[in-house]
Amino acid sequence: MTATDNFNMSSRETVIEFVSKLPEEMPLAEIAREIELLAGIQTAREQARRHEGIPAEDARKLVDSWASK
Repeated sequence: MTATDNFNMSSRETVIEFVSKLPEEMPLAEIAREIELLAGIQTAREQARRHEGIPAEDARKLVDSWASK
C-alpha cells in the first residue's frame, strides 16, 4: 500500500509516511517535487471519484501532444 492508497490518513500523516520512505540523501528540492506529485495524484483520484476531469483517452492524447512539442 502506498501513501496515496490510504484515504483515512490526514495530509500530514500521508506526507510523513511518504517522506520517511525516501532516501536520506535526497535533496530538499527533489523531496518537494515528490510531494507535489503526490498531491497531484491525490487530487486526480478525488476528481475521478466525483466523476470530474477528463477521460483517460483524452488525457493520453494531451500528454502525447505535450511530448511532441
